[in-house]
Amino acid sequence: MGLLSSKNALVTGSTSGIGLAIARAFAAEGANVTINGLGDAAAIEAERAAIEADFGVQCRYSGANMMNGEDVTAMIEQAEAAFGTLDILVNNAGIQHVAPIEEFPDDKWEAIIRINLVAAFYAIKAALPGMKARKWGRIINTSSAHALVASPFKSAYVSAKHGVSGLTKTVALEAAEHGVTCNSIAPGYVWTPLVEKQIPDTMKARGMTEQQVKHDVLLAAQPTKEFVTVDEIAALAVFLCSDAAKQITGATLPVDGGWTAQ
Repeated sequence: MGLLSSKNALVTGSTSGIGLAIARAFAAEGANVTINGLGDAAAIEAERAAIEADFGVQCRYSGANMMNGEDVTAMIEQAEAAFGTLDILVNNAGIQHVAPIEEFPDDKWEAIIRINLVAAFYAIKAALPGMKARKWGRIINTSSAHALVASPFKSAYVSAKHGVSGLTKTVALEAAEHGVTCNSIAPGYVWTPLVEKQIPDTMKARGMTEQQVKHDVLLAAQPTKEFVTVDEIAALAVFLCSDAAKQITGATLPVDGGWTAQ
């Protein structure tokens, strides 16, 4: 019996990277999972089928558009209908854009706020009543070190992630007497395919070696000089769903190699 046997989870932004690692970690502990995100349809189906084959659980896919509140609400309702309950919600979907604020494209600002913050609100709003009624639930928001500190040229992302921490605290207080916890995981730089793809361009732009880019650019803020791994984030998510973590709520938990300790 896994730690999460008989539980049903939904993870947004889970067709790759952090979200996929969390979905697979939940499935490894016996949870049925709904995954969501963008990508090649065949690749997504392969990931969905692999979760079922590897762990012997049920896995659904939702193509809900995180820009659209009605889509997000419907995704939650459909997941609950398909599995009978929705016990664990991970709001992980996110996008990024980097530009000075006076040049920041309006559409990028709107999209970042909607996908990183507003979608989490709609998902929680739809999922919380069932969790409260059953007296058990876990809500985990993937935040960022940028929920705690800022960096230049990331006004929308920093604003959204600070908002996620505020939303986390509020939901935690409202759900505190109903057996439901709400926490944020705040990673620093995580080694994902998205980060890996940025390295060649940065090498060229700065005239640096790959090692210099990793150490002096990407990991400049992380005292350990090591990337966080997706499996480390997923392990924390699993722990937050355990009974041992039932008194952890309203927290923003940094996993950032010491970045926000400075």
